[in-house]
Amino acid sequence: MNYITEPEKQLPVCYEADVFVAGGSCTGVFAAVRAARMGAKVVLVERANCFGGTATAGLVNIWHSLKDTDYKNQVIAGLTGEMTERLEKSGSAILTDDPSTAIKFDPNRLKYELDKLVIEEKIKVYLHTICVGALCENDEIIAAIIENKDGRSAVKAKFYIDATGDGDLMKYLGVTSYRENTLQPPTPCFLWQGDLEGVDHRKLIAEHGSEFGLPDDFGWSEDVPGLPNITLRADFHVFGVDCSKADDLTYTEIEGRRKAYALTELLRKYSDADPRIVGLNSLAGIRETVHYKTKYKADGWDMLYGKRYDDAILQGTYRIDMHDKDGGVKFFYLNGKTVYMKGAERNYVFGNWREENGVAIPEAKYYQIPFSVLVQEQYKNIIAAGRMLNADPMAYGALRVMVNLNQLGEAAGVAAVTAIDSCGDVRKISGVDVRKKLISGGSAL
Repeated sequence: MNYITEPEKQLPVCYEADVFVAGGSCTGVFAAVRAARMGAKVVLVERANCFGGTATAGLVNIWHSLKDTDYKNQVIAGLTGEMTERLEKSGSAILTDDPSTAIKFDPNRLKYELDKLVIEEKIKVYLHTICVGALCENDEIIAAIIENKDGRSAVKAKFYIDATGDGDLMKYLGVTSYRENTLQPPTPCFLWQGDLEGVDHRKLIAEHGSEFGLPDDFGWSEDVPGLPNITLRADFHVFGVDCSKADDLTYTEIEGRRKAYALTELLRKYSDADPRIVGLNSLAGIRETVHYKTKYKADGWDMLYGKRYDDAILQGTYRIDMHDKDGGVKFFYLNGKTVYMKGAERNYVFGNWREENGVAIPEAKYYQIPFSVLVQEQYKNIIAAGRMLNADPMAYGALRVMVNLNQLGEAAGVAAVTAIDSCGDVRKISGVDVRKKLISGGSAL
């Protein structure tokens, strides 16, 4: 590789805050809001033109159940529920009794509600802004470097939260990372208008997909509340890519759009359906890229067995959901059931992990994750919250979904202020104390 030397220059400090948050997904917004509600001065930067990440720019309009597996007792509290109430009040969300599609919403309305939320909490916001580096003194970060229409500048803060998904700030800092041998593939989504009643589109994909460059792949779809005859489509993965790499991310976005239009062409040729694409995502639904090491690595079997923690910052019931490189998906449920589905027609294979492993203990109604999953050991004043979390493949298959990552964001915001108010070192604060503050602030049960 050839190199050139960038001339050294002084950077203006454009803002000073208590807490700097990089990444405006719901995870990042909720981190910023929780810190602000604890009295912190917060600045939030986001590379896109809106907040919400996968839920808005990615068009994925589903949050999963906030209740236990009996669907009776609420186990997830906080801003996911608060935002759901706002969406429901505006007629932009529907609550169902299906744990897999418990909360369906209009992603465009969510953009607007997140705007209002950050304005209400007086959070300083920079959109169309990327974090491109950090300045440190020993184990303390003293400034984040950002770039936007005003050029290159620095933001000084007491604490930093990386909610960029791929851990961009952590990468610049050189925090220890790893990648799995096989990454769960992304799914670019789109919105279309049209009726598939009476059309077996899955069978048509299996039979004729190759003619249009489409794989025999597992996909799903969902209606969009408040928008009659509009459907979210998530029909195809993009395989063999790592979307933390520029070339792979570029390919994924372009290939996602190609597949969307290829599907409409297939259906027009082999059925009476005439779907029209009315919205393409501006961010592919990325499931997995790089992970950053922390004090605790989430363990899938501990989750299935229902292991409990005094410093739990996350509770959930979303099944372990592992997408493979061949267009198949395997689910592990807390009640023991396993399901493997492969291809457009979802050829099912059923099992039971409790019976297969001779598990006799009562089934867990929800799982927990401890605070130490957020705590890296190289820097005193940063936390990474999002899909870059430290987890084995099984645990990651459950924790990567939005209702769970939203909780990590809220915990990061509380931990940031807790660290500022005490020793200034997140590695030394009490996870039990963080949990107590989450509960008192309405972010945990």
